[in-house]
Amino acid sequence: MFCYAAVIAAVFCIIYFFHRRLCCRYPLFTDYPITGMLPEVLCNLWRIHDFSVEKLKSHGGTGEFTGPWFTNMNYMVTSDPINVHHILSKNFNNYVKGPEFREIFQAFGDGIFTADAEAWKYNRDLFQSLFKNRSFEVFLEKTIRKKVQNSLLVVLDHVQQQGSVVDLQDVFNRFTFDNICSTVLGYDPHCLSLDFPEVAIEKAFNEIEESIFYRHVMPKRLWKLQRWLQIGREKTMTEACKSFDEFIHALIASKLEKLSKYNENQTGEACADLLTTLMREGKEEHDAGFLRDAVFNLFVAGRDTLTSALTWFFWLVATNPLVEAKILQEMNEKIGRNENTASILTIEEVKKLVYLHGAICETLRLFPPIPFERKQALEADVLPSGHGVNPRTMILFSLYAMGRFEEIWGEDCMEMKPERWISQKGGIVYVPSYKFVAFNAGPRTCLGKELSFLQMKIVAAAILRNYHVGVVEGSVVTPNLSVVLLMKNGLKVKITKRET
Repeated sequence: MFCYAAVIAAVFCIIYFFHRRLCCRYPLFTDYPITGMLPEVLCNLWRIHDFSVEKLKSHGGTGEFTGPWFTNMNYMVTSDPINVHHILSKNFNNYVKGPEFREIFQAFGDGIFTADAEAWKYNRDLFQSLFKNRSFEVFLEKTIRKKVQNSLLVVLDHVQQQGSVVDLQDVFNRFTFDNICSTVLGYDPHCLSLDFPEVAIEKAFNEIEESIFYRHVMPKRLWKLQRWLQIGREKTMTEACKSFDEFIHALIASKLEKLSKYNENQTGEACADLLTTLMREGKEEHDAGFLRDAVFNLFVAGRDTLTSALTWFFWLVATNPLVEAKILQEMNEKIGRNENTASILTIEEVKKLVYLHGAICETLRLFPPIPFERKQALEADVLPSGHGVNPRTMILFSLYAMGRFEEIWGEDCMEMKPERWISQKGGIVYVPSYKFVAFNAGPRTCLGKELSFLQMKIVAAAILRNYHVGVVEGSVVTPNLSVVLLMKNGLKVKITKRET
């Protein structure tokens, strides 16, 4: 009896193996029986971004990943800009975030990053009206300049005087968290202080993001079981979400009470934080759940992405002294050698800094804050590359790989060359968003793109005018395993005062 069962099981496995081979026509990795392509990925997980570049280059930019049998961990992976343009723009309506995406990104709620169809359109129109408002730009500029002046430069000056080593990524993590709290909530948790305190809400936010990454690399059944049993990462995520939600709902209740006592004219505020603005404009339409989800999505958009970009920017500048010299030269020529270099540049001033803009673009090209994007097909389709897509197929874009393709950026694609973004007339070169996807492309292009550039320029200019940032010798810089492309061990640097 046992022999018959073994034979039947063996025959079934052989049939299923050949079925997978027929279904997976463009394998990116070695497909093993039972475990699928997962072993090769896990063996290279420590360098997954560069590993994906190698594999995609050797397969013409597009291929398939199939996970262990019966796990449904199957993806079409592409870094072909023509495919990206097709999916994000030309055939936009056929490719959505989908229910599985929303399940993995459960903490995002029904916010703009996880929403599809009418819910997404409503969120987008709402935020677009907020971001395009001149008063919000004024409020944002005032908030970030104040934070740079009173916190960032104060901490860096203290570190410089002490002659100590500092983790610049941690500094930016704290700075951007304070800044997004102030911008969105009108509340400064003071994460960036001389004593580098541990702030519970920031810790909870970090734990949520780390747990979301593990949901990507673990079979769905396994992390769902952990969630049901409340063990491991899923228990951590539940507790972190509870802490974050309690914090947000307490602030919402406080603001509702304040707004009930004073009407908009009586507050005397020409402009306010985004949460207060949403409450004023939405009134009864926006309940506490909607406001909580809006806040969380705004945190994701304006916190870790800026931390990532600024950290990689300063590493690239520190390791490319000629680029640093040209940034300083441009500031001297276009802004002038202000005797009070501690003064923070205005939005109008940083708009003049074209070379700095190019340096930031190079950073985002080589180290996009979100290294992978994910979509799901509603109906069958054929990509421009000729690869067939079945209904419900998951598509992964490797933005990290796209920045390292010679076919897109030329043979010098691995070099940091801000000049590639500057025209002969000294203006900024336009690159189609489906080639430079750091801010997404098509209808879902990031609404805060220009505001992000302005914030990064203000921070970068303030630091570079006052200090030289040197990477500590022997530091090993590698990307972390996270939804956002941060550095695994941080960025250890020494700060020296720049001579005026």
